[in-house]
Amino acid sequence: MNGIFVYCEMEGTRVADVSIELLSKGRKLANELSCTLSAIAIGHRLEEVAAQVTPYGVEELHLFDDARLYPYTTLPHAAILVKLFQQEQPQICLMGATVIGRDLGPRVSSALTSGLTADCTELLIGDHEDKKAGKIYQNLLYQIRPAFGGNIVATIINPDNRPQMATVREGVMKKETIATPTAPRIITHNVNEYVSTTDFVVEVIDRQVEKAKHNLKNSPIVVAGGYGVGSKEGFDLLFDLAKELHAEVGASRAAVDAGFCDHDRQIGQTGLTVRPKLYIACGISGQIQHVAGMQDAGIIISINNDPNAPINTIADYVIQGTVEDVLPKLIKYYKKNSK
Repeated sequence: MNGIFVYCEMEGTRVADVSIELLSKGRKLANELSCTLSAIAIGHRLEEVAAQVTPYGVEELHLFDDARLYPYTTLPHAAILVKLFQQEQPQICLMGATVIGRDLGPRVSSALTSGLTADCTELLIGDHEDKKAGKIYQNLLYQIRPAFGGNIVATIINPDNRPQMATVREGVMKKETIATPTAPRIITHNVNEYVSTTDFVVEVIDRQVEKAKHNLKNSPIVVAGGYGVGSKEGFDLLFDLAKELHAEVGASRAAVDAGFCDHDRQIGQTGLTVRPKLYIACGISGQIQHVAGMQDAGIIISINNDPNAPINTIADYVIQGTVEDVLPKLIKYYKKNSK
């Protein structure tokens, strides 16, 4: 089996952040396995891709450049990956758990009968002993993800079929450049050898992309609210505090489900993963599902009237009190001291 392949999702001519994160993780896994890290870019006008992926230790870059391949449509991208993997026989394939990854990954894994683990929160290399079969498998990909609503963490393996495929949400892995990067070997493929004309039956006539309303994942300060905030009006206090701190507002799933905040601000296993320098948790109990999305914050401040709230155990500072009492005082203080 030949190396680790990362599918690079393209946003125009730019490689998506989630793919860069996976290249960083792929480099570490490749070092552990002593194998090659390869990137795959499918789209149009891909001249700048090599420069974008070089700092992350990519050794081989497979380019499929054709005007018909961007924007993304399912059939041609799936056809390319299936045939490429049949030729290259990778041992591991990683892709983002995005709208595209969740469409593309299952189709490719089904065609290759390889299996796929979705929404992984960690990827490790390890061994497995099948005592019933009397086999010992070495250097498997441990595909780790929450299961049963986050009540357990499952480690999933694929001992026999290849490639071992996993999708990972944006923000879960860290971007990390290598010390001495070298330009990858570029392999430019003839798209017509991989895609039939019938695979282009779907054509994108017009594409409307709505810009994000916030920059939550990249904000250095996040003010997040939970069900304990009490109401949608209660979240106005969080937005007022965030305005003073030049921060972004996030929410737990319980707050989103209650209609207190928009879904695109949800932090946790089924939402965004953030790593701000400062995370202010307001009325958040701190269940594992939420903690998974913010536990790597630099400093965590918990504002909660329950001294036994689980989030207090991981917080650097705890302010005991209700959101209604504490936040107006913080807002007043920051307004006074920001002048």
